[in-house]
Amino acid sequence: MRDLAGRLDLCSINTATLGYQAPIRETIDAIARAGFGAIAPWRRELEGEDVAAVARHIRDAGLAVSGYCRSTYIPAANREAFLANIEDNRRAIDQTAALDAAAFVMVVGSIPEGSKDLADARAQLAEGTALMLEHAKSVGARLALEPLHPMYAGDRSCLNTLEQALDLCDALEPASGEAPSLGVAVDLYHVWWDPKLEAQIARVGAQQRIFALHVCDWLVPTRDMLTDRGMMGDGVIDIPRVRAMVEASGYAGAVEVEIFSSFDWWKRPIAETLTVCAERLQSVC
Repeated sequence: MRDLAGRLDLCSINTATLGYQAPIRETIDAIARAGFGAIAPWRRELEGEDVAAVARHIRDAGLAVSGYCRSTYIPAANREAFLANIEDNRRAIDQTAALDAAAFVMVVGSIPEGSKDLADARAQLAEGTALMLEHAKSVGARLALEPLHPMYAGDRSCLNTLEQALDLCDALEPASGEAPSLGVAVDLYHVWWDPKLEAQIARVGAQQRIFALHVCDWLVPTRDMLTDRGMMGDGVIDIPRVRAMVEASGYAGAVEVEIFSSFDWWKRPIAETLTVCAERLQSVC
């Protein structure tokens, strides 16, 4: 496992960690000043922006783009809405390519309002991902399926384990000996509990399909299942153990901090949050 002490160049800040308190250019500069090597911006921050200009700003600041967040939900109540979701994601994939991001992070959605058909949501996910993958390959971008904790199965994601995500990768892009364009984002908040985690990380590593590694912590108790993630070291996840497994599988990308924290970190100054992220990455991750 890589030693992160003195190596913030190996680390990234997902901008959600900072609570969207500043315009994207100010956020880029703050992350660069703090010594990090990469950034993972969100689409909401690029609305109305010249994406090519933002990409230049990121490069000029000395940062790489570890990921671009996130996909529009795929499943929909009717065919027209489904196709509209795919088209919106195609536009975001174009932005991913323009940013030279390591991957477009896919939070895939689940059962549309008014439905109880989880199997249909998963069928739409498979079809939609196939359509998106074709476009991603045409523009030189990669797609990272991010399985979410099962507590989100009813709304945010019908993809809930690393095994499910890898099964979908195998179905849509069978191993061919070439570098894959469809892979996964391993977010510790969502996968740390999985009894099959070690085996599935070994599986995904053999296929070189890990495109992102997101770290934070699981607080006990958790006050909100979306916006009460913990700073690394404040919860119950054995972060070094999981990171060691991921890196042993061959992952050499950024260690990306992604913390949703309406109770704590989103209320703090950006500089303070970045300082603590830097300290914890080098001491407890």
